[in-house]
Order: sequence, then C-alpha cells, then structure tokens
Amino acid sequence: MPDLESINDPKPNVLITGASGMIASALAPRLEQAGYSVHRLSRTDMFAPFYFDPLAGRMRFNGDIPLNAVINLAGANIADRRWAPVQKEKILQSRRTTTLLLCETLAAMPEPPKVLLSASAIGYYGGQQHDPADESGTAGEDFLAKVSIEWEQATEPAVAAGIRTVVLRFGLVLDSSGGVIKNLVMPGGLMVVGRLGDGQHKMSWISLDDAIKVMLAALTNDQFSGALNVVAPQVVSNREFASALGKAKRRPAMPPIPAPIVRLMFGEMADAALLASSNIQSNRMQELSVTLDYPDIESALQKCFA
Repeated sequence: MPDLESINDPKPNVLITGASGMIASALAPRLEQAGYSVHRLSRTDMFAPFYFDPLAGRMRFNGDIPLNAVINLAGANIADRRWAPVQKEKILQSRRTTTLLLCETLAAMPEPPKVLLSASAIGYYGGQQHDPADESGTAGEDFLAKVSIEWEQATEPAVAAGIRTVVLRFGLVLDSSGGVIKNLVMPGGLMVVGRLGDGQHKMSWISLDDAIKVMLAALTNDQFSGALNVVAPQVVSNREFASALGKAKRRPAMPPIPAPIVRLMFGEMADAALLASSNIQSNRMQELSVTLDYPDIESALQKCFA
C-alpha cells in the first residue's frame, strides 16, 4: 500500500457523498490526517461548492476545485422503518439514482477525478448465502440483491469515462456510534438483543476502523479496481455474534426472539436482512496488502465498547 503521507499533491481534493453517515463521519478526519482536502456534497446549501438538488435532479460542482477522488457513500438507511412500497423505493432510488447522477456528472467533467470508491453491500449475493462466496460469486434475486445490482450498475458512466472505479461491498460495519450495533443495544444500555430465530444464519462483518483502513488502501492503489468485499475473514453465526456482543458490552442478552415474531415485527425486512444468511469472504483484499486490526468478532466488539 502506498504511503498516504507521500502523495505528491499536498492537498488532493476528495469529495464525499453521504457525508453525515457513520462511515463517512469517521473517514473524513482520517483523510484530512493523510493530507487530503475533504469536501462534502451538500443537499441543503445551494451555495456550497458541491451541491445536489434532488428535486431538480442535478448536481453542481465548482470547476475551480479539481477533484482527485470521489467517495460515494450515499443511501437511505435500510433499517429505518418497515419496508412499505414507498420505503423500498426510497432505499433503491437513494442509491441508484444518486449514484447514476453523480457518475454522469463526473464523466462530463473536463478533468474527471482519477478514482471513484462507490458503496454497495454484500446483499448483492442474496440473503440465503449459506455456502462461502467471494467476489466471483453470482448475484442473488431478493430485494437487497436487486438494490445492490442496480446500485453498482449506476457506476457505469464513470467506468466508461476511464475513472478507476472500486465497488465496496460492505458487510455489517461495527461501531458503537451507529449502524447495527446501535440497534442491538437497548435504550439505557442495560441489555443487548439476543439470538434471532435459531441463530444459525451467518453474519459477515467488519469493524469500522478496518473498513476505513481498506478504503484508504483502495483509494491509493492505482492498480486496483472492480468489486471488493469489505469483510473480516471470520464469519460468525447470529448465535455467536449475540454471545460476543453481550460479553463485550458486559450486559445480559434478551431472550431469543423466534423467527415468526421477527417476521411479524419487521415484515419483509426480517428474511431479507435480520434472518438472512451471509457467508461472504474476500479473495481480493490481499491485493491491497491490508492487515486488519480486528479480524475476529471478539476483538472487534470489544473495540466498539472500549
């Protein structure tokens, strides 16, 4: 991995979309520490140098700020509420339409950025992935697989324009500041959510610190492009995850929630996400020469609550 401190341009410009999210909030200061000038795509400030008007369906970029890289992390929270048709459309369009417009805008620039990192998810492989799958695995057929497929296809204008494009298929990103961990710790922190269903379904995950480490490596490796599963090497069952979560938080777990109750509470989201089995590995991370700091679930969860 190239030394981030040795970048020739002392202040290469990086644009981040989805800048208020958990990953972007942690990534931005790391980029600044590495010598980048970080810009955020704004939806609210029409005078910002990089502005997205979703109602008008257009983006306006300041041509006086040359972009070296773009990191696309935009997308509505899939677990925000039940998946009514309107919510499913929001989940899809916040990814596909935003990414497509971004990539069309980048492709039309007189000097496009050199690299685009664009988020996707291991949901690409479908929610019944009991056998191990890596980046060569086939796409699934459920709702989240469809979302991921169209999300990734939306990067095609950038690829066609010669922008080095890396598609980041994130597993569950673990950090106490948000994401799945925030939803699994009960208000007040007195208990954690226990096993869901029979607890046998597989969970592929990565610590937030390691996810950022992988992203920085992909950003600086000029030879790397295409899909990358951003996951730790250890896949765990939901039962193992719940046990490790309780130990790391030092709190008791709630009684197991039977699968029919999970389905009653969450509808379609239950089988597509909460009870889904994702046995996902990465055979491409070695190309980035990245050594993860938290390769096992115990150390990753302990880091969350340190």
